[in-house]
Amino acid sequence: MIVVVGAGPVGMVTALLLARQGQPCLVLERRPEPYPLPRAVHLDDECARILQSASVATGFARISRPAAGLRLLDARHRPLAEFRRSRLVGVHGHPQASLFDQPALESLLAEAVSREPLISVRRGREVTGVDASGRVLVDGRVLTVDAVVGCDGASSVVRRALGARWRTLARDQTWFVADLAGRAPTREWDGVEQICDPARPATYLRVGEDRLRWEFRLRPGESAAEMTERLGELVDPWTGDGVGERQVLRTATYTFRAAVASHWRRGRVLLAGDAAHLTPPFIGQGLGAGLRDAANLTWKLARVLRGEAGDDLLDTYAAERVPHVTAQIRLSALAGALMASPATRLLRPVGRSAFVREKILAGTSPPLRSGALTPWFPRGTPIGAHVPQAHGGDDLLGPGFALLTRGDPPAAGLHRRAARLGARVIRTEAPGLDVVHRWMTTQATHAVLVRPDRVVIATEPPRAQARDLGVLWRV
Repeated sequence: MIVVVGAGPVGMVTALLLARQGQPCLVLERRPEPYPLPRAVHLDDECARILQSASVATGFARISRPAAGLRLLDARHRPLAEFRRSRLVGVHGHPQASLFDQPALESLLAEAVSREPLISVRRGREVTGVDASGRVLVDGRVLTVDAVVGCDGASSVVRRALGARWRTLARDQTWFVADLAGRAPTREWDGVEQICDPARPATYLRVGEDRLRWEFRLRPGESAAEMTERLGELVDPWTGDGVGERQVLRTATYTFRAAVASHWRRGRVLLAGDAAHLTPPFIGQGLGAGLRDAANLTWKLARVLRGEAGDDLLDTYAAERVPHVTAQIRLSALAGALMASPATRLLRPVGRSAFVREKILAGTSPPLRSGALTPWFPRGTPIGAHVPQAHGGDDLLGPGFALLTRGDPPAAGLHRRAARLGARVIRTEAPGLDVVHRWMTTQATHAVLVRPDRVVIATEPPRAQARDLGVLWRV
């Protein structure tokens, strides 16, 4: 039995992915009811693909809306740069950016969990202690379990039990956040607007048909109560009528932090999501980072618990995720700093750069470049990157490893490794894999070995050597 501490989106997706690997889970949550107010509002196509692996992609498409891009405005709301997507569907088979209301996502995940016989959820249960041997103290009782995944947020009990400390990557910032429901502004941009103003940087986005969010950086001495009183004045440049008849769902102040936990694992006790890292919201990757944790960790943990690999496979989790999430946190902090920079006029020529436009709109996270399962010389190779998918193509791959072949059969060595991993062998001429077939052609590969999280770890012909594929199985 695996205990997942925390029933937020990261905890629920972790449980769903573990159940897909055949692992029973107990989710413990201290809140008696789901948190009712909006928080995260954005996921990219890689994260939508993770939701697909958790069997909730169809529902997510129903509750979300694609975002057309990003617009940068100056203090007087004049355009500095505009990054509009010419196509909405990315290489992962989903919209490159989706906006959603977090309570709707949590309801969707709770419904999926309720249908999964391998998952039990216990709300109103507070975990007060965990140790590396797998003992969990909850409501005065001791549970002995096979593994613990702490998805219990920034104030994580599990992180404190591991003795992990925060490593700060950038200065904290305090912002005022307002969520409203009602008629969309008359000045409508079907994406995200960033106000690049040293005096008052701000963000606006329409989350859903009638869900609107504004974020404003606080000046020294300002309070949530003062900003709430001035809310009509703050949103008027967009609405033209202040708050009007719109319903104020929430106003709050948040301290946006940029930090990574000093370590993510002790034995089979591991951290994920905000328990492991804190990401400023400026590139919309906070929740997405947690979902990437879940996708990376769950198949490895399941493989260890089935006795198919040693515990050293779990070492690759932080080895891969820490450098990746650190780079994204630094990028987010940089984006926040640029919004408040006096040199905002420089964004106009930057916005005209085709290279910058491509990077901003692609939305794809960088390949994995560290850890035992990535190559020594990854540049210019597909190893460490995600294999693309046509819409729904991952369903053909199943929950485990896959060997995708095009044309000539793979060499005996790669075929033996795939067989040892129980990989499903699939020809890319199969319906639904046309995107993968074209991608392999451009990569000049006849076969690729793909992990359960859709990351490529070997190719034929060999393009690079992974550090140690032997960690995937017991020798």
